[in-house]
Amino acid sequence: MKGKLIIFCAPSGTGKTTIIKDLMQRIPELAFSVSATSRQAREGELHGKDYYFLTAEEFKTKIKQDEFLEYEEVYTDQFYGTLNEEVRRLWNQGKHVIFDLDVLGGMNLKKQLQDRVLAIFVKPPSIDELKSRLIGRGTENEESLNKRLGRAEEELSKEKHFDITVVNDNLEKAQEEAYKIVSDFLTQE
Repeated sequence: MKGKLIIFCAPSGTGKTTIIKDLMQRIPELAFSVSATSRQAREGELHGKDYYFLTAEEFKTKIKQDEFLEYEEVYTDQFYGTLNEEVRRLWNQGKHVIFDLDVLGGMNLKKQLQDRVLAIFVKPPSIDELKSRLIGRGTENEESLNKRLGRAEEELSKEKHFDITVVNDNLEKAQEEAYKIVSDFLTQE
């Protein structure tokens, strides 16, 4: 089997993670790519399950050794990226790889492996709805909410760089649409 890559990108609060989890349950040949990061593990996070936790120095060494398909320095010495060996490991298991990436990471990965990639952009029906969802989570203070909304507007401007957009105005409908899109992509030669 020639492994394929499915990238999901979206502003925070769009339901992207819920859509990915639904796909993982419905399509057994999908495997989730664990990203690498140089940030500290949060309580309950496990190395190799949630992220591959590296020091900033280890991350920089792997960059120099060309061990990443894509990476980004989000803040000074805080990196996120996709390891080549992670994708190879999953392909060797006969799986297609699904990613949950930020918009720039998704665009970078798509550029590198164009013929094997489907890049899906998930967006909310409106910024006002996104704001309501983020407030409903109860995890944002006013400063972080404004920061997320500002970033969301920037990310929404990149939608045109993706193969297809799923508007999540109804979760069940968005899940069905994503399932059809991914299933069709996986059956193409």
